[in-house]
Amino acid sequence: MSKPATAEDHISRVRKLALALPGASEKLSHGEPTFFVAKRVFVMVANNHHSDGHTAIWIPVPTGAQPAMIAEAPETYFKPPYVGVKGWVGVELPNVSEEILAELIRQAWQLTAPRALLRPRR
Repeated sequence: MSKPATAEDHISRVRKLALALPGASEKLSHGEPTFFVAKRVFVMVANNHHSDGHTAIWIPVPTGAQPAMIAEAPETYFKPPYVGVKGWVGVELPNVSEEILAELIRQAWQLTAPRALLRPRR
């Protein structure tokens, strides 16, 4: 039987997926790993932010998607402080598969990246 994943294990998952995307970089922001593309945030880690108990990421989602995601899976998605009013969603890392996490991070990158990075390479 394997031991449960730690917060650091989950942050490593996020780091691997986020940094694999074109133009992505990582910096600490507010004491947490934060991922940027062209100086714009596309993933913020929230590891027990203000002792809220979440091991999560905060990401932008398409306009209008936040309420549907939260209603469909409230154990996985939540409205995060600060950026929730802008339509971002919180994602509980222990409750999301690798495949879904990869898709959510890729989608957040696509919503944030400049058009030049989105164009297919020839």
